[in-house]
Amino acid sequence: MTATPVERLRAATRAWHDALETTAFATAMLSGTLPLDRYVGQLAAYREALAALEGELSRATSPSVTHVWSPDLAKLPLLERDLRYFTQSGIHPPPQARVAGRAFAEEIRRTAAADPDALLGFLYVMEGSTLGALLLHRYVSEAYRLTVPYGLAYYGSGDRARWARFTIRLNEAMTDPDTEARVLAAAERAYHHTASVAQALAPPTRATADTNPT
Repeated sequence: MTATPVERLRAATRAWHDALETTAFATAMLSGTLPLDRYVGQLAAYREALAALEGELSRATSPSVTHVWSPDLAKLPLLERDLRYFTQSGIHPPPQARVAGRAFAEEIRRTAAADPDALLGFLYVMEGSTLGALLLHRYVSEAYRLTVPYGLAYYGSGDRARWARFTIRLNEAMTDPDTEARVLAAAERAYHHTASVAQALAPPTRATADTNPT
């Protein structure tokens, strides 16, 4: 049976996905030892990226993008709700979160200017991140004593039915090998930036603490 474009996209980016699951950031999140400000930092970095991505997708006029993107896919309001909750609780992201998030956003804007169809690669990665959060949701909730929507609006938004609808439209948009290749290249750039966010927000090690006393 012939693989669908999304299945080929998933297979081609599997190594990126697996590598992200073994980062110090992800390992600490799963073990419940990730400092809360680092979790908030990831939300803040993704807020920068999604503000750029959803804005560019909304402005794009290419048939491939308009076939896939719809306002119901927007997740920026969820991130902003979470960040408001943490701000009101006196918890702020570390400064490196903004740096990593802005770099991610700039990559998205460059892609939009050069090849709007390739934005679908970024959307695939970011939409998939909340599907994967179906697993992480419980660990994050237990570690930080959070409930939806209080600090968990974004991580609580994973939905398999939504993902199925999204991938149907994405398959329909990637009808030729050239589009598929460009979307794949963009997805790899998106994974590179999500890895950079994870690296920037990795929990401090003993060695780091010893060389940077507070």
